[in-house]
Amino acid sequence: MQHGRRARSSGAPWRTLAACALAGLAVAAQPLRADAALGAADLGVIVNDADPASVRIAQYYRARRGIPQANMVHVRLPAGAILAAGQFARIKREVDGHTPAGVQAYALAWTEPYRVACMSVTSAFAYGFDPRFCASGCGATPVSPYFDSDSRRPYGDFHIRPAMLLAAHDFAEAKALIDRGIAADDSAPLGTAYLLDTSDKMRDVRASTYAFASFVAGTRVAVKIVDADVLRDRSDVLFYFTGLPRVAALGTLHFLPGAIADHLTSFGGELIGSSQMSSLAWLEAGATGSYGTVVEPCNFPAKFPSVPIVMQRYLAGETLIEAYWKSVAEPSQGVFIGEPLARPFPPYTGAPRLGFHDAGASSADPREDRGRASSR
Repeated sequence: MQHGRRARSSGAPWRTLAACALAGLAVAAQPLRADAALGAADLGVIVNDADPASVRIAQYYRARRGIPQANMVHVRLPAGAILAAGQFARIKREVDGHTPAGVQAYALAWTEPYRVACMSVTSAFAYGFDPRFCASGCGATPVSPYFDSDSRRPYGDFHIRPAMLLAAHDFAEAKALIDRGIAADDSAPLGTAYLLDTSDKMRDVRASTYAFASFVAGTRVAVKIVDADVLRDRSDVLFYFTGLPRVAALGTLHFLPGAIADHLTSFGGELIGSSQMSSLAWLEAGATGSYGTVVEPCNFPAKFPSVPIVMQRYLAGETLIEAYWKSVAEPSQGVFIGEPLARPFPPYTGAPRLGFHDAGASSADPREDRGRASSR
């Protein structure tokens, strides 16, 4: 992973706004109506008919979530991790032509392909392939209009359909993932957010936002900021955010249904055969959602989930796909994986509406002692 500061442009109005939001200065969601979050009728499922596992996963997901049959979109994808831009353009035209107008987001029922040329497959299905979304060296990419928005209809409002991979090595793992997402619904779990401040300072660029994440979490979830590289032997993991190329001891942890976990590194989104830990390892360990980049992003915080934003929105009752997508300002290089409709928390009307002036509202920093927090 490379440093991103040297490539940042100056003078762009959105750059200041994105930086503020990523620092946790504008992360509150409006109170949700009971029917406000995305539901089964809003989700399209894209099925790769050339892959029997994709067909089986899609059928199971449709049955378990009650996805309308009209929302099932069938394509034939070639084998492999990366789709060429030309191949994808044909497939995207087919998908657009068969997607009902009311569909607001997609579940992609496969693990590979996870990349389209220089874009992640989830961003390519959201926006369409566009070279503007490719980074040259440590370059910025366009900011998502969906970022930290209060939109409940992303296709209606922005003409984009956020996408998430139902990623797994096999049907058994996919089934377990889907079942976890459904088990999470309205469960209001009494879990903990573990925010690791690691020794890898190049990948630890989100640590400065952790204290504010604790503030916006309020009383809905416990937050522990852990000065360590390793978290072990915890049975209540609801959020786990860190910055390392590989994360040890995942097998000692129990993730609650609906848990979100990711590690900021260069190639976590290379789901199969990565030189670093694949983001898929989080789902294998029991998380319900994760994220990773498929091409070198440099260490731009804007290209990774903002911890305060994803926590605030998820805890306020948004679905996994909504909260996660809204937390990434520049998502074109990152792939979202998990069960899109997982929604552990009912609508919460008690969340404060925070603005830029609230940056210093809390100095609380619930840090754990390094020796108690892990075995290194």
